[in-house]
Amino acid sequence: MIGAIGNKSPAAPAFRVGDERLIKVTTNAAKKVNALLTKQGRPNGVLRVAVVGGGCSGLQYKMDLQDNPANRDILVESSGIKIVVDPKSALYVTGSELDFVDALQDGGFKVKNPNAAASCSCGESFSA
Repeated sequence: MIGAIGNKSPAAPAFRVGDERLIKVTTNAAKKVNALLTKQGRPNGVLRVAVVGGGCSGLQYKMDLQDNPANRDILVESSGIKIVVDPKSALYVTGSELDFVDALQDGGFKVKNPNAAASCSCGESFSA
């Protein structure tokens, strides 16, 4: 019992593991995410996909590179990369596919979301 008091090690984040039914990543998107993670010095990092209020249709996607999942996240591995989604965003992205289009016009990450009831003409926001 000696030494047990005061030796609280920080707990690892409590996250769940999901599968590609939540979100799937194409090969093109996986290559781009891997390149970005490597460039940032996070070869074992994760891509956070979130849905936040805003945009001309009411909801928009937010993506960020992070070191690890956070508490309550859902972790999905797809095409060799790790994606994390918070439980609230999971309600909106279930069944989605993340792609990357390398083009001068309309290039970048694209989310094909079967839950989107409508999207705006710019393609950056949606409503559910």
